[in-house]
Amino acid sequence: MIKKAMRVVFLGVLALLALGVFTSGRALASESRADDAPYTVRLPFVVTGTAGTAGETTITLNGDSIAVSGSGVTVEGTVATITAAGHYIVSGTLNDGQLLVDTEDEEMVQLTLIGVDITSATSAPLAILSAEETIITLAEGSDNTLTDAATYVFPDAETDEPNAALFSNDDLTIGGGGSLTVVGNYNDAISTDDSLTISGGVITVSAVDDGLRGKDALVISGGDITVEAGGDGLKSDNEDDTTLGTIAISGGVFDITAAGDGIAAETTVTISGGDFALLTGGGSGATLADDVSAKGIKGLVSVTIEGGTFNVNAADDAVHSNNAITISGGALTLATGDDAIHADAAITIDDGTIDITESVEGIESILITINGGAIHIVASDDGINVAGDVAGAYHLYLHGGRIVIDAGGDGIDANGSITMTDGVVLVHGPTNQGNGAIDYDGTFNVSGGLLVAAGSAGMAQAPSATSTQNSVLIRFNGAQAAGALVHIQNSAGEDVLTFAPAKGYQSLVFSSAELVLGSAYTVYLGGSSTGTVSDGLYSGGSYTPGMVYANFTVNSSVTVVGGGGPPGP
Repeated sequence: MIKKAMRVVFLGVLALLALGVFTSGRALASESRADDAPYTVRLPFVVTGTAGTAGETTITLNGDSIAVSGSGVTVEGTVATITAAGHYIVSGTLNDGQLLVDTEDEEMVQLTLIGVDITSATSAPLAILSAEETIITLAEGSDNTLTDAATYVFPDAETDEPNAALFSNDDLTIGGGGSLTVVGNYNDAISTDDSLTISGGVITVSAVDDGLRGKDALVISGGDITVEAGGDGLKSDNEDDTTLGTIAISGGVFDITAAGDGIAAETTVTISGGDFALLTGGGSGATLADDVSAKGIKGLVSVTIEGGTFNVNAADDAVHSNNAITISGGALTLATGDDAIHADAAITIDDGTIDITESVEGIESILITINGGAIHIVASDDGINVAGDVAGAYHLYLHGGRIVIDAGGDGIDANGSITMTDGVVLVHGPTNQGNGAIDYDGTFNVSGGLLVAAGSAGMAQAPSATSTQNSVLIRFNGAQAAGALVHIQNSAGEDVLTFAPAKGYQSLVFSSAELVLGSAYTVYLGGSSTGTVSDGLYSGGSYTPGMVYANFTVNSSVTVVGGGGPPGP
């Protein structure tokens, strides 16, 4: 019970570290040393000088032999086993052997690696079989390498661990100012059955299966991390406890190439900082087998993104949850062979910059709420899709932000209702008459914001008559060329809208507070503008008229111009 309680406290402190609560660099220090000591060890695990101070044990690897100075280590051939808690300084090369940690002590084991290179022809080169917790410090400026066997030799048929080049049965923390290269020829590169925490270092791993795996938790607050994995890149997969199987990242630089998922958690993924380049499943143009998951970021219970820079190229969904996704910050560039952002239950976007450069459907969930942010979507099918596999209260809430959609299918497709109170929504496309710039089954109530949606005419819908902000649906006699201006001005000659759709169009929906009940307006096609253009929308400048297409008066909450037909449900 004492050991379990200490582990819970330790995990809690690690979580606080990842969120930046401790910033002094001394939290969880294993010892306090005099200023003139030959090296110091503290978070973020910086080691300077040389090893050998009294109280530490040094382990020197000499190719085909091992020398030990101090206590707590047994040596059998080319296998060194640490049997007691304490601080161990390891250096040198081991051609074929192992460094093992196997202690029941309730204190920490601390390993400082100074130019270590261990290869094993039969198993894991470094394995923590039992320890309360272990910290591996990469000495400042040192290069360290671990390489395991392609086939492991186990003592009996019931034994299946260790199963990674750097393996731990218990909590493991890695940090420091050096580098660590791990080659996982058998299975995973770095794997723990409890938590894996990384606070620094240059860490490069390759694995036939997963790159970095913390079964209970994976916590990363810094470091320069490169992963090439035949399975998942970063993973936490405890299926037995709903409070575990989590990933929390607050900083670091990540370059991840994975045949499976880039970042995958059984429960939650929380990211508040970092610089991420993720390539999964061969990228957005690749074809996946039906049983392969190659998502960029996946948290089965939730994904929360509060900050960071992301460049995701995924064969599967770029950001995915079986439940909920919340984005409140960060800069995301997403290319995918499926949905860019998909949650089975709910998606909330409060802020951030989201640039979806390639997708089948851009943003998809049963419930989508957009309160802010700058969002650009390119989709071969629907830009925003309010849909799901189960019955639910399908709804899209637009409360703010700037949303620009280029869609081959419906620009906005809701299998339920839409509510818009604020923000800017600009839709370019579709050109196919079987789709519409806006498509909804319930109601679309607009009370504020700016909406411009250009596309085909066959399925064109305007907002509902129950809206408190006025709208106009304009159907044109024929298709208009991409980039050809549509301009609306009031009876005083003041500009109300100047817009250049990026694709050919035959209808336009416009809703704005500038459409006033009882006022008259003129619609022009073509011409030119000296204004500043952003996403096809012009502001300022002056308009040189093209031809007059129609005159209309706003006589209700929805006015239809040209072509007739109902504006929508």
